[in-house]
Amino acid sequence: MPSPIAPRPSGTDAAAPLLAGVELGGTKCIATLATGPDGLIAQETIPTTDPATTLTGIAAVLDRWWATHCFAALGIASFGPVDLDPHSASYGHILATTKPGWPMTDVARRLTSRFPVPMAFDTDVNGAALAEGRWGACQGLDDHAYVTVGTGVGVGLIVHGQPTRGIGHSEMGHLRVPRLAGDTIPSACRFHADCVEGLASGSAIKAALGTTHVGDVAPDHPLWDRVADALACLCHALVCSTGPRRIAMGGGVIARQPHLLPRLEPMLRASINGYMRLPDEPLIVAPALGDQAGPLGSIALAATALPARGAD
Repeated sequence: MPSPIAPRPSGTDAAAPLLAGVELGGTKCIATLATGPDGLIAQETIPTTDPATTLTGIAAVLDRWWATHCFAALGIASFGPVDLDPHSASYGHILATTKPGWPMTDVARRLTSRFPVPMAFDTDVNGAALAEGRWGACQGLDDHAYVTVGTGVGVGLIVHGQPTRGIGHSEMGHLRVPRLAGDTIPSACRFHADCVEGLASGSAIKAALGTTHVGDVAPDHPLWDRVADALACLCHALVCSTGPRRIAMGGGVIARQPHLLPRLEPMLRASINGYMRLPDEPLIVAPALGDQAGPLGSIALAATALPARGAD
């Protein structure tokens, strides 16, 4: 059953634009109708199956919302890799994903062409990074990163207030890092034998231990040394390359193994070894938006599509 559409919560700005957003994930998609984190009107989950079924389900939700609430902009935050070059013939498409059936799926146009409103399209982690910068743990910072450690490892990277661009979006989850001495467990990434995702993701942990429940692994299991080391190497690379003032790190692995996050700050500082001046306050923090960072990322993207006066 669809969730009911609620009236605007009391105390919210009645003039704030109503925004729609969709976060496309590997196992589920979350559609959100909101003015911001304190103005959630509706939210629905659609399972990620094949492209036709999934996108038809998302479009039905957006059509229903449009019939009663003419939202001002639409944001699409998708799993990747995706084409973010608006001059490319495949702009808005999912590219070489390992998810069967999804390579070269035109996500952006399929979901946005039906509505006469501005739209924004980016990766799910860039959306989450924008949300943490707008409403969460990275407010007021033009340079920050959002890292999610779940089935894979994704990095949303914001530099000078904007998601990084170039030949493509950030794929620092596939940064190759040195292994700990004696680590011979195969990588879970079919592309790289020693990238962060292949060594530290939920998929890597399950492959190494033969378990499907990351939360059941004891906190003192030696495999966490490998995971923490790879994540600390990722943070070192971030600090030395784009210099984020804060790194918000979340995702299912971090949530189910809360001992990991506090390990990373001292490991990062020891790795930098005084070469760069780091802030006195913690650099690596939990996302303030929790598990809403991703869904609200699509709303933050929608806000960027509004005219220059913006919307908070």
